[in-house]
Amino acid sequence: MNGLGTGGGGTTHNTVSGDAVVVGPLLMAQHIEGIQLPPAPPDAPPSQGPPPSRVFVNRTKELTDLRDAARAMAAGPEPGVLMVVGVGGVGKTQLVAQSVRRELMQLFPQGQLYVDLEDLRQDGVVDLAAVLGGFLRALGVNKDYVPGGLAERTALFRSVTARSRLLVMVDNVQHAPEARALVPPQGLLVVTGRKVLPSLLMDGAVLIDVAPLDEVAGTELVRRWYADADEETAADVVRLCAGHPLALRAAVEWLAARPHLTLDDVVRDLTAGRYGTGDDGAREAMGAAMGASEGPAEGGVGEAVGAVLDSVVAGVSEETRHLYGLFGVLPGTTATADLLRAAGATRVDEGLGELLSSRLAVLVESADRPRRYRLHDVVRAHARLRARALPDERRRAVLRLVVEFYADAAAHADASVLGDRFRIQPPPLRPLSELGLNKPLFTGRAEALEWLDAERVNLQGAIRAAAGQGWHQEVWRLCESLWALYHSRKHLADCVESGLLGIEAAQHEARPDVEIRMRNQVARAAYELGDLDRAEAQLDAATGLLELAGDPRLSGVVWESRGLIALARGRSAGSPHAVGERAEEARQLFERALAANRAVPDRHGVVVQSYNVAQALLAGERWSDALGVLDEAAEVARATGDEPMLLRIDLVRAKAFVGLGSLDRAVTATVAAADRAAVLKQFAKLDQALELLAALADRAEDRPLRAACEEKLGALRRTMGLRPPAAPPA
Repeated sequence: MNGLGTGGGGTTHNTVSGDAVVVGPLLMAQHIEGIQLPPAPPDAPPSQGPPPSRVFVNRTKELTDLRDAARAMAAGPEPGVLMVVGVGGVGKTQLVAQSVRRELMQLFPQGQLYVDLEDLRQDGVVDLAAVLGGFLRALGVNKDYVPGGLAERTALFRSVTARSRLLVMVDNVQHAPEARALVPPQGLLVVTGRKVLPSLLMDGAVLIDVAPLDEVAGTELVRRWYADADEETAADVVRLCAGHPLALRAAVEWLAARPHLTLDDVVRDLTAGRYGTGDDGAREAMGAAMGASEGPAEGGVGEAVGAVLDSVVAGVSEETRHLYGLFGVLPGTTATADLLRAAGATRVDEGLGELLSSRLAVLVESADRPRRYRLHDVVRAHARLRARALPDERRRAVLRLVVEFYADAAAHADASVLGDRFRIQPPPLRPLSELGLNKPLFTGRAEALEWLDAERVNLQGAIRAAAGQGWHQEVWRLCESLWALYHSRKHLADCVESGLLGIEAAQHEARPDVEIRMRNQVARAAYELGDLDRAEAQLDAATGLLELAGDPRLSGVVWESRGLIALARGRSAGSPHAVGERAEEARQLFERALAANRAVPDRHGVVVQSYNVAQALLAGERWSDALGVLDEAAEVARATGDEPMLLRIDLVRAKAFVGLGSLDRAVTATVAAADRAAVLKQFAKLDQALELLAALADRAEDRPLRAACEEKLGALRRTMGLRPPAAPPA
């Protein structure tokens, strides 16, 4: 029996949402088959990681150990872990890059993923959910399918890579849990770090120790770079640099830019210690930055590297030294030319070129528009050490310029991503064109979101720096603007951290309206993380401030968040009575949010809160009441051209029809939702519509429609990157 369409195989049209017309059952399957999906992404495995250098010497033992351990692990069914350990800048990353090119790429042909945790570490902690989100997108998973929580991202990562021989490379691991979370199911994880992690060894990791170069290897390296060097002078340079490759490279690069000097001049200057910082803590600071212990050998390496970097910096132009000093003050890890100009640098392009040619700075790969630069972590520690010598007012002035740049840029990005949403802060004083000298930082929603994501660590650093300096307005402005990033890319841990700083800033400024908004943002992040108790605690505090808030929309966002939590608690309730009570509680809260938006009036807010009211009515099995609310919401949404909300309304309307037992009308509403989702390119919603439609077809015993839905759903998920790769050949 077929219960869809007209019930008799005719061509009667069913119209539900006002603009969706779907024919009867004979052609419905063909309609689904005709839905257009995006083209599949290129079937190319990710190939991330730093490129190998053409000049590489005397790591024969380490390369052999890496190769042998990797081969043994590749032959087994379980994933393997290699731990490459040595002081900062000793060449661990380059060693791994060489091994990848020579051996590991062939052993693990289905892709290489790479991340440097130093670029993502905040107060000693790495947001592993953000790392996994980046990995999933690199593996071809559409951003709309990347879940928010760490557990969900971990599960999806393991599912997507379940049949892949994948190589994952992670630089600057400090703690064993950082490594364990990134182990691929059947591949190899190679981590670098500055200290041995005993618990990883107990897990079965293989240790590869990387020491500074001995005199023979170091001399060979120097003479490859500088062919005119005699062996004795080259050996002196190696000794003065303690065999440290980073120091050797910096010294010879510095010399290469000064053809009128010789290697003997380098030796003389290093021996004299001419460019020392004068800081009694320099040796200890550089040793700590390199991950060294307090032993004499490691301390000597730190002192040698510091002396070489002092020498190199002293030899660059005055503008470049100024630029180097700015890097030592910046609160984040990377910088663009536009940020450096905003911070007061001149001749930025020339200075960055000199830093790159001196191997003090490197280019960073990024999906967004601007070119990004960063210092090697050991060099960054040296720059920050030198920045201590700057007067406090000078450092504070630079930080102020940086924070103001980010506050204005983030506000423009927020407007590009989320459009005309309710905001407390006024529009930024500087137009976007003033923030980018040669071209805008971003154009359009997609580029703005990529810019926010690329700047995420720097923006978090700017918030912390502003909080430390007592610039309260800039703190909450940044927090409010970053909701566009937190909500879209689900950086929920960042949202909680910055939101708490935003709450403190609001309290310092006696701004109850801002405090309400900040507490609501923390509550929404906690809600999405499943921490409902924490979310409710924040909303309790926000509710106590509502009488002091001027804009009724602030009460609306609080009631909305409370309603969402009530619905979530209802879904986990043990009895139908408890479910009904929670549903009614949610309905009343959403009604209050709806009234707040009508009072403004905010027509988009009215549609959203009406949609929420209908969801609560559905949870309470009040199907007809829900349809009445949805019809009113759809009328407003059509009048305002709010297509995304019309899509969501169609999906909820379909569930209401299911509750009423009207499968025909449920199917029509679901097909309308699928059509709209395809046009809007909201593929996660299309997934929901197809899954619901397949279930409806199954109930109606419409096998052609169910088959069409399942085929389209499978094709969609493969296009979205959710199909595990084919098993490797035996």
